[in-house]
Amino acid sequence: MTDPALQSLRHGRVWHGVRRGGVRHGAERIDAATPPHRDRAVDALRAVAVLGVVLGHWLVTALVADGRTLRTASPLQDMPWLAPVSWPFQTLAVFFLVGGHVATRGYASARARGIPYHHWLRGRLTRLFGPVAAVLGLWTVVTVALLLSGTDLATTRTLVKLALSPLWFLLVFAALTAATPLLTRLHPLWPLAVVLHVDVLRFGLGGPDRLGWINLAAGWLVPYTLGAAWTRGELEHRRAGRFLLVSGTAATAALVAWAGYPASMVGVPGAVVSNLNPPTLAAVTFGLAQCGLALLLRERLRSAMRRPVAWAAAALVNLSAMTIFLWHQTALMATTATALLLGRLPGLHTAPDGLGWVAARIAWLPVFVLALTVCRAAFRSWEQGGERRGRARRTRAHRRTAQDRGATEGARHV
Repeated sequence: MTDPALQSLRHGRVWHGVRRGGVRHGAERIDAATPPHRDRAVDALRAVAVLGVVLGHWLVTALVADGRTLRTASPLQDMPWLAPVSWPFQTLAVFFLVGGHVATRGYASARARGIPYHHWLRGRLTRLFGPVAAVLGLWTVVTVALLLSGTDLATTRTLVKLALSPLWFLLVFAALTAATPLLTRLHPLWPLAVVLHVDVLRFGLGGPDRLGWINLAAGWLVPYTLGAAWTRGELEHRRAGRFLLVSGTAATAALVAWAGYPASMVGVPGAVVSNLNPPTLAAVTFGLAQCGLALLLRERLRSAMRRPVAWAAAALVNLSAMTIFLWHQTALMATTATALLLGRLPGLHTAPDGLGWVAARIAWLPVFVLALTVCRAAFRSWEQGGERRGRARRTRAHRRTAQDRGATEGARHV
């Protein structure tokens, strides 16, 4: 995210204009400063993917108060017919699709400019893991404080597990990013075949469940390599998007209806099989359908992002994507713990066993957004600091590379 519009947004200069001239004035400044060649559909898809995951967690994750203990629960346990609600909010495949596209495009650009692989990778990982230190630091302090105060061990474990659960995604994404030079030409059918064989061994031949963890890499490698195919120009025709959408939907429906896969695309506490932890073949085919839909929507998104206010909103989400992703569970838990001082409140501390809970939880969403906004304001400097350090390193590396090329050319002429 190095375009002048996004950098000025990050450092607050454009938003000073927002405060002076209003939202529309600031949005128009962002729109005017964005280079014409930027594919705004990519940023829109990333924003949708991040917000989908956040809203999904907020809607299906319940912290139920039983005396002094907090335990996790899900409305999908008592109301399994709500499983379709999980479908639009399980957007990780879209994030990996965009991630693969951006990483392969960025790596090709770095090679063209003579930037070494290790400098390119360090810059990307710095941006990826910049906010992690703040999350780990805060939750280390919170965990020690909870244990010293005599908080129930099960409650402490529940809170810490929820807070740190987003880190698994970062580790997988970082591994795929590091392997980008090896994945630029990999066809998505290869990791899809791995997922298929793993599930046949697990569910068809009674193999050990631990085999499923192979799919943690192979499953998300499918949309990531689709992103690389996008970069190569192989998915530009709408026929590719339609094929992915139709075939992915048909395969997912068949696996759920006849192969016994869960209908929910998110984990459900107490369920024998989870489609997400680790990813199953049904989760991967569902992700293919989502990637197909995302590809089909690109032109509409490009048109929508021409509106300054819509583009400014997408840019803001993109600039804070990792902060939003890492802190949304903390915002949920902070709200739950603070409100517990007022007693057991519907939709926050009560069992998610009816539509009344669902309605109450939806009413709590603005409070979660406010808590997340506070987290972003408090910890965005970590993300910005990582960006600044990464940019400084990339600039130094580019200068050294240019100097080395100049020295080589000079020696050649001598």
